[in-house]
Amino acid sequence: MYSRENPSPRYRELTQLYRQMHAEGEQFLKIPPEQTFPGLSLPSQAGRIKRLIAATGATNILDYGSGKGMQYDLRGIKTEDGKVYETIQDYWDVDFIQCYDPSFTPFSKLPTGKFDGVISTDVLEHCPEEDLQWIIGEIFSYADRFVFANVACYPAKKRLPTGENAHCTIQPPAWWQSLIRGVAARYPSVAWEFWIQWREDAPAAPRLLETRLSSEDS
Repeated sequence: MYSRENPSPRYRELTQLYRQMHAEGEQFLKIPPEQTFPGLSLPSQAGRIKRLIAATGATNILDYGSGKGMQYDLRGIKTEDGKVYETIQDYWDVDFIQCYDPSFTPFSKLPTGKFDGVISTDVLEHCPEEDLQWIIGEIFSYADRFVFANVACYPAKKRLPTGENAHCTIQPPAWWQSLIRGVAARYPSVAWEFWIQWREDAPAAPRLLETRLSSEDS
């Protein structure tokens, strides 16, 4: 079985490919380096994360798979109720946020210690299937209070330098549900919430659908 100490060859390969994309950009869509995996998928999930922070009293966050971390440089965060906050950190009202991304050199050092909350947005589908047990377990192992993540069950627009789709694990929602619940069961004291997203081909236009899995349902 693969682990942090012994990841799969595919995990090692992908880490290098993503490191290349961070440095050189996405060549097929002609996306420059500074706009490749900037971390800007997080703001759409910020409200959901805020609710978990408020429910658990979390004061510090680990962003696991943060990309370049540009989400935390955004200014003027406007919420659904019309309030405006200086930054996401201000909106969440937490003391600090630590970024970790194995393929972006400034954030590539593995975190130490524990965090109140661990978040991972648009990350897991980029990981090899054979490594997901230990990766999700590692995410949970860093959390004292809660884990939040979302997962896409469809191909990405981006491609790797090899030409392969950037989403290397594309599985139906039921597959992810079984995997997530199995790992989460080993951490009964940690609240968790995962959003599983998939596309439905409708006659007029494809629709993006999602379902919520959480410790509340366990």
